[in-house]
Amino acid sequence: MVSDMNIVLQFVLLAVGFVLLMKGADWFVDGASKVADKFGIPHLVIGLTIVAFGTSAPEAAVSISAALKGSVELAISNVVGSNIMNVLLILGLSSVIYPLAVKKSTIWFDIPYVFLASVLLLLFGTMNGSIGRIDGLIFWVLLIIYIFYMIRLTKKSQASNEEFEPADENDKIWKLILLILVGGAMIVAGSNVTVDAASNIAAEFGMDERLIGLTIVAFGTSLPELVTSCIAAKKKETDIAVGNIVGSNLFNILFVLGTSAVITPIEYRTEFIFDSIVAVLVMVVLWLLVFRKQKLSRAGGILMLVMYGAYFANLLMQALNPAGGIINP
Repeated sequence: MVSDMNIVLQFVLLAVGFVLLMKGADWFVDGASKVADKFGIPHLVIGLTIVAFGTSAPEAAVSISAALKGSVELAISNVVGSNIMNVLLILGLSSVIYPLAVKKSTIWFDIPYVFLASVLLLLFGTMNGSIGRIDGLIFWVLLIIYIFYMIRLTKKSQASNEEFEPADENDKIWKLILLILVGGAMIVAGSNVTVDAASNIAAEFGMDERLIGLTIVAFGTSLPELVTSCIAAKKKETDIAVGNIVGSNLFNILFVLGTSAVITPIEYRTEFIFDSIVAVLVMVVLWLLVFRKQKLSRAGGILMLVMYGAYFANLLMQALNPAGGIINP
């Protein structure tokens, strides 16, 4: 009876987490978009930096905490699982809601940069058997280079007199900042509640740490990206929808794993090779779908959803039957 009541409580907490995430993401996107208009900053830059960093906060909290506690499988699987989910599931859903226009800078720099970071994660892990402090510092150097690139992109956009929507004079800057901060806080709180509840529910089924990290925890920590990108797509803020995911994936590897590895080296087990390869391949698929027409169409979104369905089915087979699945770590 106590166990049944506990499960009911976890489902209630799960619902509360969803509500916090949805409303928090709505406020966060509104605040970020209006700040962009106020300062003449392209929405793409806002999506690739502020929104991406804010929605990566749950991954950072989970992975850094897991690394400190020695839960190496959770630290890596959370990031890799989130990155796969971000592209295939979240961008797939967002593009089905509204086809996503993708700028040239995203196609020719941002997506390849995430691809590079994903390849380095795979190489560091397979060659060294761990993500060490030197690897973490390399990730941080790449992150700093990317931030300087974003600053240069902002200055270039302003110098070229790029068209922006007129800012509403009634939107006071302090109110917008408060909206972003409150929305971000709700996103992080909602993710924490959701992940804790989902992990407790999953534990009842005896799933191992890697599979929990790749599925339940990855889904929970990716909920901000899911809600933020889908709401942005619904509002036709396509630069934020795409930039949020690309930037978030980059922050997940360079900042989250980079910081975790600098704090304490993270063991990279052979079980993660398959998942890391998938994370690399999804960036190739994304680039192939958008580079010709500079748009992620509904058809492309459906293809990505089918691909994620196949990947998730493999994980489910591993959970139900450790000897099953396309790959048996």
